[in-house]
Amino acid sequence: MVLSIIIPVFNEAKLVCDLLQKVVDLCLGDEWKKEIVVVDDGSSDETYSVVEGFMAEHGDVNMRLLRHQVNQGKGAAVRTGMEAAQGDILIIQDADLEYDPEDIPAVAQPIVDGSCKVVYGSRILREKALGRSGVFGLITGKHPHSYVMAYLGGVAITKFVNLLHGSKLTDEPTCYKCFHRDALEGMKIESNDFAWEPELTVKLLRKGYRIEEVPISYHPRKRDEGKKINWKDGVRALWAIAQFSFR
Repeated sequence: MVLSIIIPVFNEAKLVCDLLQKVVDLCLGDEWKKEIVVVDDGSSDETYSVVEGFMAEHGDVNMRLLRHQVNQGKGAAVRTGMEAAQGDILIIQDADLEYDPEDIPAVAQPIVDGSCKVVYGSRILREKALGRSGVFGLITGKHPHSYVMAYLGGVAITKFVNLLHGSKLTDEPTCYKCFHRDALEGMKIESNDFAWEPELTVKLLRKGYRIEEVPISYHPRKRDEGKKINWKDGVRALWAIAQFSFR
């Protein structure tokens, strides 16, 4: 069985090699094979050349590097990666270090076991289980170092999806979205920005897929460390939910 790890990247020259090394070192077991698909979304820094150098040093790794000549958005990069991926199972991995690749096997395992076709890694379930956020966190699941508004935006997006589709998700905006190839058959991501996530979630739910969640770790970074998503992306995500739910 082949697992395709799709990594959209934009201006992450400082961190992308550390992330790629973690993905390369990831042990999946004898029954798995690993494919790494990196999509540089028109980076204006040295990201592309840095990844090229990494690949040259790891010639034995099944890794491909694709490139958008101009920045198109994360959704466009994910779409390019999905179209190029050849694996039976596909998972999205951000190019920074907010998400730990060590969680990838746990996210993909329910699909390998045949219990479902779609799995999301939930930061909320992890924080609630650990109780690392104090009393407030035990109720909400907010990571102690994440922005309050970013967290509340994620809650609003998740609740809106659940309200419209009767689902019971805890963390819709999570990076770790994992799919069996069958679930993506006939689907095309239309959103070029961060709204690709709720768009695809809504389309999967409308097709009747059950989305299973497993706890994952999370290490949020700050704006000055390169965090890109903002409140405008949250508004676009809410609009995408309404748009694709009632189309």
